[in-house]
Amino acid sequence: MLGTMIYGERDIRVEERPRPRVLTGTDAVVRVTAACVCGSDLWGYRGLMPLTGGPRPIGHEFVGIVDEIGDAVSTLSVGDFVISPFTTSDGTCPACLNNIHSACVNGSNYGAKDRNGEPLAGAQGEYVRVPFADGTLVRVPGDVDEALVPSLLALSDVMSTGHHAAESAGVEEGSTVVVVGDGAVGLCAVLAAHRLGAERIIAMSRHESRQKLARDFGATDIVAERGDEGIAKVHELLDGQGADCVLEAVGMKDSMHQALHSARPGGSVGYVGAPVGGPELPIGYLFSNNIHVGGGVAPARAYIPELLDDVLAGTINPGLVFDLTLPLAEAPAAYAAMDERRAIKVLLKP
Repeated sequence: MLGTMIYGERDIRVEERPRPRVLTGTDAVVRVTAACVCGSDLWGYRGLMPLTGGPRPIGHEFVGIVDEIGDAVSTLSVGDFVISPFTTSDGTCPACLNNIHSACVNGSNYGAKDRNGEPLAGAQGEYVRVPFADGTLVRVPGDVDEALVPSLLALSDVMSTGHHAAESAGVEEGSTVVVVGDGAVGLCAVLAAHRLGAERIIAMSRHESRQKLARDFGATDIVAERGDEGIAKVHELLDGQGADCVLEAVGMKDSMHQALHSARPGGSVGYVGAPVGGPELPIGYLFSNNIHVGGGVAPARAYIPELLDDVLAGTINPGLVFDLTLPLAEAPAAYAAMDERRAIKVLLKP
């Protein structure tokens, strides 16, 4: 089968790889029908997350058709259309039972190894073996409309992650919200805040196409300025106060500073940006202003079922973050397009 590999900085290759097979009774093998490139994949592509141990498979977001199941899988059948969260989970450990599936004690990451040390394919390929299929995969009922596939794929990571930012910050009916970051996660955070009933949503973006999508997703205001200038603009828009809730979707030191100082005293920051860029928490500032901070790796498996209902009902359409579709064989071009900000998010079709 074809699979995408990362060899080093700006070195992505699509190669022939071994086709995964069921290894344990709880495994499933899924034929991937759509995958994508994540903003976090760019950290390795840009050399900001050094590659160790040689080339490895890459990609962690996919939807597809169950092709094979182990004899202990009870909730899925061959032929089911499924969404995979970006991490696997057994569904039974204390973390999973507390709806933090991303911290599952038996969980694993695509492109790495499972708990038994067996390799897992990356999601940017034709087939993927999924450990603990019952605890990981979410079945989509009925016949799947091809037009819904982008939105179903968005649930595997970016929409669930944007929703986690909003939940972590306590967004509710009538909230004022600032979203820091205009990538796919930040834009989905705008959509999540709108879905939860936020009254005013300020999207911080300097790119016209992303500003438009933010407004389509429910943003009421756009702030193009950054840093202290951006913070001042937020306060100006909110009558001299910060926002009730700020959603941080970048993971850099500057973006965290902007998020913390855009919150009002007693406000909350929900952070989901992968912290590769050295964000810091100034405890003295938080203490003095009673700023609440929460977030982390999104437990996508906990959120997918409720978000799926809204996608199927046509209430939300997070698939609009995909503004470029390429065949899997052109994965290197997909990475370049996102790296150069010519695309918000690229969908790959095996």
